[in-house]
Amino acid sequence: MRYINIALSKGRLADYAVSLFSKSGIDCSEINEKSRKLIFTDEVNNIKFFLVKPSDVPTYVEYGAADIGIVGRDTLLEEGRNLYEVLNLDFGACRMVVAGPKELEGKLDSITNKRVATKYPNVAREYFEHTKRESIEIIKLNGSVELAPLVGLSEVIVDIVESGRTLKDNGLVVLETIADISARMVVNRVSMKMENKRIGALIEGIRKQIEKDSDEK
Repeated sequence: MRYINIALSKGRLADYAVSLFSKSGIDCSEINEKSRKLIFTDEVNNIKFFLVKPSDVPTYVEYGAADIGIVGRDTLLEEGRNLYEVLNLDFGACRMVVAGPKELEGKLDSITNKRVATKYPNVAREYFEHTKRESIEIIKLNGSVELAPLVGLSEVIVDIVESGRTLKDNGLVVLETIADISARMVVNRVSMKMENKRIGALIEGIRKQIEKDSDEK
C-alpha cells in the first residue's frame, strides 16, 4: 500500500494540523520530536507528512507530490491552483481586506488610478479589476504593508486582518472586505479519484475531530 503524502504549512498551522491528526488517531509522534527533519512517517497508517513553506503547499498538491495539503485560504486565493478544497479547519480565522486612511471611508470608488500595496498581488488584481471593474497599479511588498499609505507609496493596501490592532495603531481602517480566511484542507484531483476511500476516511476523521473540539469549547 502506497503512502498518502500530506504537505503541512510550517509554523502555527502545522502545529494545529498535527494536533488534529493526532487526536483523530494518526501517529504524529515523529513530528512532535521537533527535529530538523522535513519528512515524518506514520508506518501503521501509511502516511507521510512533510513541512513546506505555506506558499508552496498548493504547488506540491497540484503537481501530486502531496495528496493532501493544509494551508490558509489566503494562500489558495493568491496561488489559484487547480485543487479540491474539501474542509474548513476552523482555525486562523481572519479577513482579506482593503484598508487605508480613515478619510477614505466611503470614498474608495472615487479615487482613480489607485496604487495598491500588497503581499497578495493576484488577489488584489482579481478583486479590483474583475470584481470592481477598476484599473489599479499593484505595488508588491514583502514586509509591513501598513507603512505604504503612511509614506505615500500607495493609497490603500490589501492584506489579511485578524484583530485589526495593527491597522488601528497605524491610523488605518478596513474599507472593504474581500474574503473570509481560515485554514483549509485541499486534495489533489487525481489522488481524490485514485485513493478516494483512504482520503475520504482521513477527511471524515478530521471533520469529526473539528466538530468534537468545537463542542468542547
